[in-house]
Amino acid sequence: MALKDPKEYLALVSVVRQSPGSYVSASYDEEGDVLYVQFKDPSRATDSELTDDDIIVRYDGDEVVGLTILRASQR
Repeated sequence: MALKDPKEYLALVSVVRQSPGSYVSASYDEEGDVLYVQFKDPSRATDSELTDDDIIVRYDGDEVVGLTILRASQR
């Protein structure tokens, strides 16, 4: 699969720069329509919370280590 426009990915630069530790890893589950985003490698969560807009914020102590975005294609 070829990239349609690699320039679209330039928007990720600001996201990575603002993320904890300047690290971002993401994967998308098409069948479940879920986007998984990690801010730490390896990522281990000790707690999580579900927001009102169906985003699961994962924590290791007080540090945000990842997001699970439900219904990702609808956003």
